[in-house]
Amino acid sequence: MSRRPRRDRAAEAPRAPDAFHLAAPAARRPRPAFAMGGPEARETILDHAFRLLETNGVALLHPAAHAALKKAGATEGMQATRLRFPRALVAEALAATPKSARLAGRTPARDLELPRADGGFVMRTGTGAHGFLDVETQAFRNLQIADVATIARVANGLDQVGFIAHPFSYGVPELTSDIHGLGELVTHTDKHVWLQPYNVENVEYLVGIVEAAGSTRARPRASMIVCSFTPLEFKVMDVEALIQAGRAGLPVHACSLPSAGGTAPLSVAGNVLMAVTEILAMVTMGHVLAPGLPIIATPLMFTLDMATGQALHACPESLQAKALAVEVLNSLGLLTHTYGMGSDTPDSDRQSMAERAMLGQAVALAGADILGGVGQLQTATMFCPVQAVLDDELGAYLRALIQTPEVDEAEFNWEELKEIGISGHFLASDQTLALCRTQYRPQVFRRDRRDDYDKADRYSAWEAARDRARALIAADLPDGLPDDHARAEIARLRARADDEIAGAAKVSGRRAVV
Repeated sequence: MSRRPRRDRAAEAPRAPDAFHLAAPAARRPRPAFAMGGPEARETILDHAFRLLETNGVALLHPAAHAALKKAGATEGMQATRLRFPRALVAEALAATPKSARLAGRTPARDLELPRADGGFVMRTGTGAHGFLDVETQAFRNLQIADVATIARVANGLDQVGFIAHPFSYGVPELTSDIHGLGELVTHTDKHVWLQPYNVENVEYLVGIVEAAGSTRARPRASMIVCSFTPLEFKVMDVEALIQAGRAGLPVHACSLPSAGGTAPLSVAGNVLMAVTEILAMVTMGHVLAPGLPIIATPLMFTLDMATGQALHACPESLQAKALAVEVLNSLGLLTHTYGMGSDTPDSDRQSMAERAMLGQAVALAGADILGGVGQLQTATMFCPVQAVLDDELGAYLRALIQTPEVDEAEFNWEELKEIGISGHFLASDQTLALCRTQYRPQVFRRDRRDDYDKADRYSAWEAARDRARALIAADLPDGLPDDHARAEIARLRARADDEIAGAAKVSGRRAVV
């Protein structure tokens, strides 16, 4: 191709896809397929999961749910609380469970429709964290109730983050920390929120708060965590959360949190089998107790370090387990959600970035619809706003990575390529000018030359993320947040919960951190 004079052919920059904007129709292709196990492994895991539910079953401590499931076809197990689920009942539930879900925001512009039409994913912040790294000093401290607003402000401006979870907060009664955290969160964000009840008594308050904030069955402003109590048990709190979510139309994230070597076999396959079995049990319970409710399969796997007893979620074994579980559950047509960000290090450091990059890539390529854990450190026990900004950038990177490239003669630029001559180039090619603004363009990751980097006092991606976190915290809140009437109702529910739950200091639930 001969050299030619520059022409005014500036390409219009298309909007990059994010949690709320799909890739352009021309760029929508199936996500690259990565199989940790393959068809034979998937079939073997599912067969054993069905067998485990049919022969051993699960312990179910909620009397009304126990009776309803027996009426639907479950049979009594070896203990009074245990129920066996026939294969036909589980298969019926899988066939009936919705394969799509809407996670509604305050306005339709903040809605998340899953699965995404462009084959991509959405992200969510970490939940359950009780520690916080200060933006200015990076000093560690307990996460205070005022920090919930900070988390919301940061997450409001992170375009890859589709929804936000309330953390565990200090500065309020421990028994109602979830209620206070949610009350703060829904008054500071227009994004969808994620509910995690800490006690059975708290469930109705959490549902009441999101309904006061505008949640309806048609437009569920929140979705609910329902957890197994591994191995193969379900507490009253979680079953009640499933039932009340069904009444309110809140999609459910069916969370299984096995720890290999502790509450599940130490092997990757055994860990996956435990998670898949428990999630199939929750799908079955959802079909009977909340028919028609979207159930999102959420395998959140850990591995015990046999030298220290520490639970790890970013080690190779945990990454394999998450990717394989997502692969198996995707094969059933279920929506899937797992950790996509996070590390086992206590700081936002080089190890953290390495671990979360490996984790995000593994589960994104496995096909997860939701990548959780934005901002979390030390195995989901801390939240770091600077890390959250870095995770948002990493999410944009992963989103670009999983867009399968087109392969045809137009993409080859074949007509020009076949005529390329000596010292030819493609700088002025029509294709180059048409595509030059479609490349992934980072916001905080750096591409400086070394001289410029040194002149800028080695200003790196971490410093850029810190500055962006500062700006997001200082930014105005979005429009359309709950009005004075809704805020008053939320405040009333918080006060009543303190009187009736914290004041009585008597609960029957069991806290489970996700």
